[in-house]
Amino acid sequence: MAYLYEIHLHTAKASKCAVSGGADYIAGYKNKGYSGIIVTDHFYNANCSVSRKLPWKMWVNRFCQGYEEAKKEGDRQGLDVFFGWEETFDCCDDYLVYGLDKAWLLEHPEVRNWTRGEQYRAVKEAGGCVVQAHPFRQRFYIDRIVLSAGCVDAIEVANGGNEYEADAFAFRYAKKMGKPMLAGSDIHNADDINNGEIFGVYFEKKLGSIADFVKAIENKEIAGIKTDKRRFDYYDDKYIMLPVEIRDEKDKITGRSLKEYT
Repeated sequence: MAYLYEIHLHTAKASKCAVSGGADYIAGYKNKGYSGIIVTDHFYNANCSVSRKLPWKMWVNRFCQGYEEAKKEGDRQGLDVFFGWEETFDCCDDYLVYGLDKAWLLEHPEVRNWTRGEQYRAVKEAGGCVVQAHPFRQRFYIDRIVLSAGCVDAIEVANGGNEYEADAFAFRYAKKMGKPMLAGSDIHNADDINNGEIFGVYFEKKLGSIADFVKAIENKEIAGIKTDKRRFDYYDDKYIMLPVEIRDEKDKITGRSLKEYT
């Protein structure tokens, strides 16, 4: 028996672009046979709806409300709910952070000013992991594609908000890097559980905590991903229109070519 989890989900409490509250997602995912969800609201330097004028403690408390509402309803209905977040750098590249909690955030206000490398090292030291979300996404507000090749543990190769071509590039990139492949819906509206295609990650064992999720990624114990595998067949080397910047474990630009990674 495989256990299915949504790993990329936004709530209206902290993500400007979301329309549903945390509790709104629970019944839908439970009815679809999911074992749990991970709330990953947009973090401080991302598309976050929590005012940056607030003192840090108050900001963290507000930021966590979407997760806490989902957790309370999940406990009531019997769906596991775990905590994470999605941080953005330079309005370009996004990272899903897993394995840390509210108490850790309260003790680390410096997280607001970290580089990709600083984020990765601190998260790893604290027992978490970092996943690059939708790495080949192209939008009007993105001026370049940044591949943080040295500062991630896994790659989101299927994303509910991506074009098929973007996912095809992500799949080839993760395969070349030898990184675990994840799939997330990047869901912002609970209505999309029934109206659209939702993704997820399968595990052979039920996750007892977010630490189990981190361990499974680090040990490459993912049983599979829920997505339309045909997405990965849409590879088109003309799809990438933006400059591509590849960075190493020190968050330094390597100058290497995308062709080496895809």
